Amino acid sequence: MKQFMQQEEGVALVTSLLMTLISLAIVMSVMYMITQNIQRTGTLKRYKTALEASYGGTDMVMKEFVPQVLRALNDGKSPKTFLEDTFGTSVNLSVTSTDTCLSDKLNKATSAWSSGCSNTLSAKSGADFTFRLPSATGGQPYAIYSKIVDTFRGNTDDSGTELEGAGVAESLSVITPQHIPHVFRLEIQAEKVTNATEQANMSVLYAY
Repeated sequence: MKQFMQQEEGVALVTSLLMTLISLAIVMSVMYMITQNIQRTGTLKRYKTALEASYGGTDMVMKEFVPQVLRALNDGKSPKTFLEDTFGTSVNLSVTSTDTCLSDKLNKATSAWSSGCSNTLSAKSGADFTFRLPSATGGQPYAIYSKIVDTFRGNTDDSGTELEGAGVAESLSVITPQHIPHVFRLEIQAEKVTNATEQANMSVLYAY
């Protein structure tokens, strides 16, 4: 009888240890899932922030920089010097393309560009414009690299320097299409200044 009770106590001890191990495995699995979820959430948040910086960089290039380049060319000024004097302090703008390349990229089809104009798909390699956008929350800024990699002829000439405008004449009974002198393909890369792995890359098709 005594031996039988000892056997039961041994079985109870083993069962208790097994239950403890199972409980520990469940707790560790739950902790792992929580940790992974936190990491994924943080990664997604950082990517979205970099992506928003890419959108902002696209707007800066096409609505601020490009019109100023066209105006400088029309006035016989150096686009590189004019842009860096205008935006150098506010966004630390650096124009790495030559005046000739900027003029070719904005006014000619890709096949007619000068041989030294970069059209590789890497926005950071041979970028036309490099600048920084500050963080809205006071954090570290994002470095923006932008490059026009392809230019297509549109349906009209280059008159005017506005990038936006109406496509319908209200006084006429006939709808007239919006004039689009050129269509540009841009490569944009935004990365955090203190951590280049926090980045987003975009390909943008922009009609001027």
